[in-house]
Amino acid sequence: MKYIPSIAFEEMSGSAKGVTAAKMKNRKYIRNRGYGGSVRTQDQAKVKGIFKRLTTMWKTLTNENILAWNKLALSQQGRSVLGTGAKISGANLFTRLNYWIVACGGQPVVIPPTLLGVENPSSATIVCQGDTFTFKLDQALADNGGIYLVIEASEGQSNGVSRAHAKASAIKMVEEPTAAAVDIRADYVAKNGAPSAAAPKIFFRYYYVNSSTGEKSGTMLAEVTWSAAAAGGEP
Repeated sequence: MKYIPSIAFEEMSGSAKGVTAAKMKNRKYIRNRGYGGSVRTQDQAKVKGIFKRLTTMWKTLTNENILAWNKLALSQQGRSVLGTGAKISGANLFTRLNYWIVACGGQPVVIPPTLLGVENPSSATIVCQGDTFTFKLDQALADNGGIYLVIEASEGQSNGVSRAHAKASAIKMVEEPTAAAVDIRADYVAKNGAPSAAAPKIFFRYYYVNSSTGEKSGTMLAEVTWSAAAAGGEP
C-alpha cells in the first residue's frame, strides 16, 4: 500500500522500520517495505559472501588506511536510492572497488588504488539463431591488459516486452577481451535455459572492469531476438 507523505517528509528516501520512501513520476510516496524472499541462488550467495568478507575486513583496517579511503571517496560519487548524485563514504568505496577485484580472482587491497578510469565498451554484434549464440565487440580496447568484459543477459522475454535490461544478470566474464566472437550459449543456457520461440527476446547489459583497481566502465545495453533458423539460414 502506498501513502502520499506530508511536506515534512519531502526529503525522505530509503527504508526504515516497516516503510520505504520512494519516488515515481516526480511524486514522492511511502509504501510498506518489501523484504523479498529468503531463497538465495548460488550467484546471490556468492555475491553476499564477498560483501560479508569485505565488510569484516574494513573493520580491521588501520586508522591511516581508513583516512586514505575516506580522502579518495571525496573525489568519487555514488547514487542515491532515487537515482540522484550522492556522496560516497570510504567504506562504500572500499567495498565497491574490492568487490570487482575479488570477483575477477584477485585479493582485496588495503591501500586505495590509483584510479585511472575505464573506457566504455563499443557496440556489440550478437547472433542468436538456432544453436548459435555469440557475442562480439565491434571494436576492442587498444590496451586490454587486466580488463574483464562482464556480459549480463535476461531470461527470454515475449515479443511484447520492449525494455527488460534490468532483468539481466551476469552470465560470463571474459578476461582481456578482443574483437573475436565469444560463444555464450552454454553460459546462457546454464543460467537462463535455452532460448525459445515462446520467449525469444533477450536483453543484455555489458561493461568493462579493471581487475587491478576494481573500476567499472559505463554500462552498454543491447537486445536480440532468437530465431529458430541456424546462422547459415537452414531451419
